[in-house]
Amino acid sequence: MKVPHEQRKDQQLLARQQLYQTIAAIPSGKVASYGQLATLAGQTGAARWVGWCLRHLPKDSSLPWHRIITASGKLAFSPATEGYLRQREKLEKEGVQLHNHKVSMKQFQWQTHDDTPF
Repeated sequence: MKVPHEQRKDQQLLARQQLYQTIAAIPSGKVASYGQLATLAGQTGAARWVGWCLRHLPKDSSLPWHRIITASGKLAFSPATEGYLRQREKLEKEGVQLHNHKVSMKQFQWQTHDDTPF
């Protein structure tokens, strides 16, 4: 029988795995907000947790981290930083347009109707 802290670790690992599956399902040319991903991974209200998970991805991760932005359409990084430029370049290569440093969520937000991974 597992002790409570082991059960909690298992639950946390499962939640991260669900999050990573959800991130992997975001199609090219679409974006999702931190809060949207938290909800889809069963962690409603945990947008900051999504950010924490992304910050701790391995450098060689193939997950499309660049498709995750704020609910208001802002990128994860401050403008003129290396991270911002890298995220913007990746999004623009996929056809996602920015106007005044923001993505139109109305136009580019991933709608998960039938393609949610779970």
